[in-house]
Amino acid sequence: MVKVAVFSQFQKKKPLASLEVLLDVLKKQNIEVVVEANFYKGVTSKIKKEFATFSELDHSYDFLVSIGGDGTILRAITLVRDLNIPIVGINTGRLGFLATIQHEDIEAAIHSILEKKYSISERSLLTIESSEKNAEIESCNFALNEIAVSRKNTTSMITVETELNGEYLTSYWSDGLIISTPTGSTGYSLSCGGPVITPNASSLVLTPIAPHNLSARPLVIEDSTTITLKVSGREKKHLVSLDSRIATLSNKTTITIKKAPFTIKMIVLNNETFLDTLRKKLLWGEDKRN
Repeated sequence: MVKVAVFSQFQKKKPLASLEVLLDVLKKQNIEVVVEANFYKGVTSKIKKEFATFSELDHSYDFLVSIGGDGTILRAITLVRDLNIPIVGINTGRLGFLATIQHEDIEAAIHSILEKKYSISERSLLTIESSEKNAEIESCNFALNEIAVSRKNTTSMITVETELNGEYLTSYWSDGLIISTPTGSTGYSLSCGGPVITPNASSLVLTPIAPHNLSARPLVIEDSTTITLKVSGREKKHLVSLDSRIATLSNKTTITIKKAPFTIKMIVLNNETFLDTLRKKLLWGEDKRN
């Protein structure tokens, strides 16, 4: 029997409507459904049937369905980790580069998945180590979109001393620095002027946040590169974010960032492509002259 995990962060009207459709479709196909425990606790009074719940995943699941936006998928990967469970996203958010299935397409999408009419897009991740022990980082030290350092409790800029494979690159005088995967290139990095990178490219991009040294520009590097950072500034501490998770580190802490030894598997339906998603989400070609 096929076993499916269902995850969401929201108990709002739109995600709940998609949840109800999804559960009906899965029930008709006689699929074992297990709902993430915290989400189920919030919606148990709003859905008619009882379902098993999970707090942690294991290898017994065939795939995970995320209901929400891309941020929900970023949370889902902290559950999937290195288990190689494919993820598919139902979009109830805004842009949705990762969560691409719309509400009205749920039934058709699930049928396509059960009929194996999809491909797997393997997405690289970043890992982080720091010379200062930090519980938030050590409990979940990887990110799918980006790892960023930024200022804390100050309006003053920080200096981010940066080395690539042990060789000094530069010291960014800025509000911070983003190290982004190809998946994250359409997120925070893009809004700071970084390039769009196709998901299968073996690259990372370093994008400074509001740099005051105006010659500093986003830099694309090989994803085999080891990146070492040290932050200094007027305040004694700075922030480190891993996707949407935030930790605080002391200045002069050595931060080491590199490609993770595992990937996240995203389900891509046969009628979807990254370039098609770019045109839809970023409105490329939306010009009267076209």
